[in-house]
Amino acid sequence: MNILRQRLARGEKLSGTLVCLCDPCLCEIFGRLGYDFIWIDTEHTYLSYKDVLIHLNAARSVGTPAIVRLPQNDPTATKKILEMGPEGIIFPMVRTADEVRELIAQTLYPPEGVRGFGPMRAIGYGACAVADYVERDSLDLCRFVQIEHTDCIEELEEIAQIPYVDGFIFGPNDLSGSMGKLGAVFDRDVTENIRRAIEILRRHGKTVGLAGGYSPETLKHWCEMGIDLLASGADWNFLFDMGKEVLARMRTYHK
Repeated sequence: MNILRQRLARGEKLSGTLVCLCDPCLCEIFGRLGYDFIWIDTEHTYLSYKDVLIHLNAARSVGTPAIVRLPQNDPTATKKILEMGPEGIIFPMVRTADEVRELIAQTLYPPEGVRGFGPMRAIGYGACAVADYVERDSLDLCRFVQIEHTDCIEELEEIAQIPYVDGFIFGPNDLSGSMGKLGAVFDRDVTENIRRAIEILRRHGKTVGLAGGYSPETLKHWCEMGIDLLASGADWNFLFDMGKEVLARMRTYHK
């Protein structure tokens, strides 16, 4: 069974981070550090399909589940990444229940969905019986919807009841932007919208996730809201911030 699904089902709080750069060593490093999952991002990055595949293999080599955020509503990208066999996928910028139904259908084989057949890595290139994959393993995928617009919250009661949606991940920056307050992620109205959405999701037994920064204040703010699946920071954030800090130290002492 999908280890990510198992841990969420046990009610564990999971901490992960984003991989946006190309080197697969990043996934190995984060896995060895003990991150619970790795978020491989294809929505905002220049990662190729080959990069994603290599990242997935690197994450698996250290036993760390990988979730791939897909480009926005892209059936071709969805199909290709599903064939690579990630533990989870994220659909970004979702706004309506009808859109969620369409996206979930792309992950399911007929008659429940419209996914075309052609798994490769997902069936171990033949090591897994095709029937087992179709009837069992393909359904084990964790499917997440990202809440980045108030329209999604307004339809959340309906969306939360759509089959095969395992959880929801808040994107506070874009959510604040949909309210005309881009970047004001701690604004009272933004926070209250997220609280209201969390109450709905809890009633329906859904995993609640969030992607955000990594300052102590930021982490405290979101964790106090009871987030289950927290993705904090990214590879480029860490490189830039630590590189800046070390350079400042050197220029202080190396004179």
